[in-house]
Amino acid sequence: MTVVFATSLFRFGVAPWQLVVRSAAIYLTLLAALRIFGKREVGQFTLYDLVLILLVANAVQPAMTGPDASLGGGMVIIGSLVLLNVLIARADRYRLFHHLFTPGPALIIKDGQLLTNRLRREGVSADEVEAAVREHGLSGVSEVKMGVLEEDGTISIVPTSSPSSRTRRRVRYRKRG
Repeated sequence: MTVVFATSLFRFGVAPWQLVVRSAAIYLTLLAALRIFGKREVGQFTLYDLVLILLVANAVQPAMTGPDASLGGGMVIIGSLVLLNVLIARADRYRLFHHLFTPGPALIIKDGQLLTNRLRREGVSADEVEAAVREHGLSGVSEVKMGVLEEDGTISIVPTSSPSSRTRRRVRYRKRG
């Protein structure tokens, strides 16, 4: 009885390669969908975003496992997802790949004026920008020379009282990869 139970835990319902392909397809689809979300970090997700992620996770589980409910199948899926995540993290070191999944910074305030078209495109509300302005110790957008929505979803603020200087210095960045 114990031997039969132990062997049934690792009896696959589908071929292991199908589990790898299914989990990779779901992973890449979710990665692309999260890229569409914009520049929000996980800590910046709204309640609606969190509910969506939880429901998506529950909904895609059968698509990854198919008819397989074995322990071995679950281990293959976890291994596939971890390996794919490591490969994508390594590929992110290359500039071309990095730009696919990481949007560049976007100017959202210029000379005290909100750039509403860019705010809309980036999925940022005026209230969120005004909160960032207050966090920087300013009373309003009119005191901002430049506001930038950074790659990581944070908002950088340069106050109008900040002196600007131009230099002839060149900054050279080390090439990724």
